[in-house]
Amino acid sequence: MRLGVQLPTSGALAGPANIARVAKEAERLGYDSVWTYERLLRPMAEISMFGAPPARIPETYRLTYEPLETLSYVAGMTETVKLGTSVIDALLHPPIVLARRFATLDQLSGGRVIAGLGQGWMPQEFEAANVPMKRMGAGMDEVVAAMRACWGPDPAEYQGRFYKIEASEVNPKPVQQPIPVLFGSTTPAGIARAARIADGFNPIAFSPEQLTETVATFRRLATEAGRDAAALTVVARANVPLTDDPIGEGRPFLGGSPEQVAEDVARLEGSGVDEILVASIRQTDIDLELRLLDRLRKAVGSSA
Repeated sequence: MRLGVQLPTSGALAGPANIARVAKEAERLGYDSVWTYERLLRPMAEISMFGAPPARIPETYRLTYEPLETLSYVAGMTETVKLGTSVIDALLHPPIVLARRFATLDQLSGGRVIAGLGQGWMPQEFEAANVPMKRMGAGMDEVVAAMRACWGPDPAEYQGRFYKIEASEVNPKPVQQPIPVLFGSTTPAGIARAARIADGFNPIAFSPEQLTETVATFRRLATEAGRDAAALTVVARANVPLTDDPIGEGRPFLGGSPEQVAEDVARLEGSGVDEILVASIRQTDIDLELRLLDRLRKAVGSSA
């Protein structure tokens, strides 16, 4: 099982020194990938997140480093580790601009980019980007098609309902042809869209049963769409903390001590999950976090 780690791009530990340290240590320890994500703003207003009662969104979002600029910074100090986004809210960006930014990063990194995309969900971010939320759904199909057109041979062109690119030279082209696109989603429509047009899937792992069922659905729908489901990649995101000591009753799936997490990872062999993204960096102690990542890499390696 491959392992990735989210860089400390938000919260109390966010900053250039810690981002650089985690990226270099992750590569040294044998992690396969490092990841960033996007948050444009933290509204002062209380809003409902995924059906919960209205509240301020978590304080960790007060500071969030921009994902592609961060990965460009990291690219210059690493050599082999993959550079992923989990996720960029694609609808908040003109597709030609986003395509060129990803392609530039792919060139600068020697072909190490994974383009993890999502639709976004926060009304305030759509408003700030001057994009109507009704573009969700069909607009996501067009963003990906337009980006792939930009990555393809010149003259690149695209004509859709929401976006138009006149026949033009659009460069640089990415090293990878094309850059792999993963979709992050938890909804049935999003899973179906990932199965139909993406190169992979980036679900959140809530429980072993939920994750296994979601991945099976994704791969089944891909097969029904006439695609080679085995060639598509699944990177499961674990938004739960690593802890120094084992957790007892009530331990979250893929959370707890590195040894406990390694046991959960071993249970996923054969489930269709290709990689686990450790996506929760504690907010107090970067040294402890790196020690835990070291233990996890060793524990997963010894259980393989």
